[in-house]
Amino acid sequence: MKTRLILREDFPELGHVGDVIEVSVGYARNFLVPRGMAYPYSEDGMRRIEKARKDADERRVSMAKEFESLAQRLEGVQLTFEERTGENDKLFGAVNAKRIAEGLAKQGLEFAENQIRLAEPIRTVGEYEVPIHVHGDLSAQITVWVVAESADEEEA
Repeated sequence: MKTRLILREDFPELGHVGDVIEVSVGYARNFLVPRGMAYPYSEDGMRRIEKARKDADERRVSMAKEFESLAQRLEGVQLTFEERTGENDKLFGAVNAKRIAEGLAKQGLEFAENQIRLAEPIRTVGEYEVPIHVHGDLSAQITVWVVAESADEEEA
C-alpha cells in the first residue's frame, strides 16, 4: 500500500522540495513524516510548501553556478608528481586518487578521493588526463604529469 507525501527536503533518490511522491505507508509513518522531511499530501500542504519550493529552486540554481565555475577552474589544473623509477620508467610506488586529492588540496581545491575517477593507480611516467566528478553529471579533466626524479636528487 502506498501513500502520497509532499517532500520538504531534497532527496536524490526521491525528488526535490515540493514534489509529490508515493512511498510505502511504513516508510512515510516511521521515517519521513516524524523527522519532518515530508508532509502528508493535501491542498493546504501544497500551499505551505510553495515558498520552500521556490527557495530550494533558487538554491539549486546558485549551487549549479558554483559547481560550473568550479569545473571551469579545474579544467586548467595540472599536477606534477616527481617519483623514483626503475626499469622502463615504472614507478616504485604509484600515484593514486588520494595523492591527487592531496595535490588538489594544496592548490585550494578540496575533493574527496571518490570524486577522482582514476581507473587504476598510475604506475608509469607520463602525462595522464584524470576526470574529476564535481557534482551530479558535471565533471572536469585535470592533467597529471608523472616524471622521474632527477639524478641530482637521487645522489643526495
